[in-house]
Amino acid sequence: MNLRIVLHIDMNAFFASVEQKTNPALRGRPVIVCGNPETRTTVSAASYEAKPFGIKAGMSIGEARRLCPPAVFVIGNLAKYVDTSRQIFQILRRFSIKTEVFSIDEAFLELTDTCASYDDALKAGQAIKKAITGEIGLTCSVGIGPNKLIAKLASDMQKPDGLVLVRPEQVSATLENLPIKDLCGVGRQMEKRLHALGIYTCGELGRYPAGILRQHFGIIGEVLHNMGLGLDSTPVHYSEDEPPVRSMGHTHTLARDTADVAEIRRNIFSLSEQVAVRLRQDNYCGRTVCLILRYSDFFTFSRYLTVDYFLDSGYDIYQQAWKIFTRLGWQGRAVRLIGISVSNLVRRTQQLYLLEEFTRTQSVDRVMDLINKKYGDFRIMRAAMMKSERKLVQPILARGLWAKTFTKRE
Repeated sequence: MNLRIVLHIDMNAFFASVEQKTNPALRGRPVIVCGNPETRTTVSAASYEAKPFGIKAGMSIGEARRLCPPAVFVIGNLAKYVDTSRQIFQILRRFSIKTEVFSIDEAFLELTDTCASYDDALKAGQAIKKAITGEIGLTCSVGIGPNKLIAKLASDMQKPDGLVLVRPEQVSATLENLPIKDLCGVGRQMEKRLHALGIYTCGELGRYPAGILRQHFGIIGEVLHNMGLGLDSTPVHYSEDEPPVRSMGHTHTLARDTADVAEIRRNIFSLSEQVAVRLRQDNYCGRTVCLILRYSDFFTFSRYLTVDYFLDSGYDIYQQAWKIFTRLGWQGRAVRLIGISVSNLVRRTQQLYLLEEFTRTQSVDRVMDLINKKYGDFRIMRAAMMKSERKLVQPILARGLWAKTFTKRE
């Protein structure tokens, strides 16, 4: 059986690099991509000139200003990034039809059937880098290895504009002293749990008894053990068998920290509606609702609730999210950010409701989608989303609608 040859392509500081490419005045300067910098937004991405100042994604704009006074703040343009991403993936598919889009700025390529050796794969990596730089004007880092795990690790080893090959016989030595946090999928909490077992490097993880890891982490313990050994049988999912969407969600940083339960509730409702619109547009529905809260001290947590039916209505999503909130034992702590997501998704199959109310609700949702698509987001909305000095309308009335006044031109 032939050894696998997998490439991981990772664009360098993608959002910021796109901005520098389209605006020459930004080149060579520390660029921070964010939402409106006049509001309480956070950092989405930073150029390599900004990273030495300690700028990281998710950091508040206020902190970024303090750490990097010369920074240029640019409001992100998702449409521009998506368009550039599509052009990049078109280039990658010229080298292999087995191209898996891993994120907006990352992809895996399977070259097992097209490259006779790792030396050929190295030449392919050089050609890919040349094509992306020449046609798009951006740089990327490329990692090559015997599987997706090693290829991704390799692409992180030399940034920016790197090209690293880890041959099968080099895997063990490469992993020996590599911190476990560098493994894809090992977050802070997992890292802490592994540290508690005395595991700090990938080499230590590979030597740790798989049975004990299973006792602590369940089925994930086996996966962790294999990761420590550099083993990964995960296939490259290309267009013909691309995996389904796992979740959809939205987050919102509030204009000011608030402990006003009515305002928190309005935002939960608004985010639920936004998620529902995305679900319906892409023909998905889901069973698991997640509520994310970040307090004023930046402590962040998430809670999930799974129901036995599928949701694609903003009101239904809101109901589950509000249940989560009311079960928190919330004690009036000021909230900075709120997020709502829906997972456990399936492609929508029309549910046959016996109660007329549910059928009517589905029709109302579709009508709202059509009107808002034509006239603009939230030109028609549920009454419960209206900002008012009064308390929110009671849940029994929350399905009511309120429409903004259209201008004559509209």
